[in-house]
Amino acid sequence: MSNSMGNQLKITSFGESHGPNIGVVVDGLPSQILIDEVFIQAALDKRKPGQSPITSQRKESDHFQILSGVFEGYSTGAPITIIIPNSNAKSKDYEHLKNIFRPGHADFVYDKKYGNRDYKGGGRSSARITAGWVAAGAIAALYLKQISKIEVQAVVSSIYNIHLEKPYSQYDWNKADSNIVRCPDEDKANAMIQLIERMQTEGNSVGGTIACKIENVPVGLGEPVFNKLNADLAKAMLSINAVKGIQFGSGFDSTLLLGSQNNDVPGNHQNNDGGITAGISNGEAITFELAFKPTSSISLPQQAINKNGEIETISITGRHDPCVLPRAIPIVAAMAALVVTDHYLLNLKFLK
Repeated sequence: MSNSMGNQLKITSFGESHGPNIGVVVDGLPSQILIDEVFIQAALDKRKPGQSPITSQRKESDHFQILSGVFEGYSTGAPITIIIPNSNAKSKDYEHLKNIFRPGHADFVYDKKYGNRDYKGGGRSSARITAGWVAAGAIAALYLKQISKIEVQAVVSSIYNIHLEKPYSQYDWNKADSNIVRCPDEDKANAMIQLIERMQTEGNSVGGTIACKIENVPVGLGEPVFNKLNADLAKAMLSINAVKGIQFGSGFDSTLLLGSQNNDVPGNHQNNDGGITAGISNGEAITFELAFKPTSSISLPQQAINKNGEIETISITGRHDPCVLPRAIPIVAAMAALVVTDHYLLNLKFLK
């Protein structure tokens, strides 16, 4: 089972949804980086469950503990180990599903591949483990803040059929944190919240898109041919639960343009490439958008297959998000920060 990501900066994720702890090991961070625990906690607070009426009501504080790699507030260069306790797991909610494969989940493929499947909350396949990724990403963001001007931001750009207008640069992304859905347009945000509340009442779910931008990236990050910056970003993003697609810059809209329209001309900043040309950062802001599917756990009756190959009708009970996007924002930002930091460290000799 693959549980690590990165080259120069590597993270290893561990733990299960209903185990005693989840966590992460961050290896390769240089020494003498200030580890601001308030900053890390703030990132985790954006991801934690129970933070608003439209998120899962599982109550986890997500208070973390650093076990190694930090001395007197600064990184030592040794691996940084972080654990986050699971204090509010309700394993009994999953007892009736132990022999049933929930639609849209990893249940069937995990059972067939590994045989020994942790059915409590999805075990290792649960989005719960992304809390460790967020902590690691916050550490990467701290590194970027201290050695460069690189900044990462992410916002909700659509929920179901409610969309921000393009270009997204017309919005003040800093306003996204003013509402619980994390959309920078107040009217759109209110409509999204009402839709999610309706889905919650009906026992259904919705998906949507998240837009991300990484600003002040120097020219030269990315390794041709196979460690392209966009390829590594795509791999990281597609590792996030519920992500089904990614597009950079003009993305699929570029198929509706002619070459004369789509080619970026120096100085015009139309940035159809999304800040990455031939796999290498070109100095423009890196922009991409992610598609998230609707949450698979819904309380409406669904057909599912059991271990005997029989079809059953099930209703999934427990505490689940009717829409994962508001809590996915810090996960997207974290993974982006980790990949960019990894490439920054790989290219230090070219950046001096």
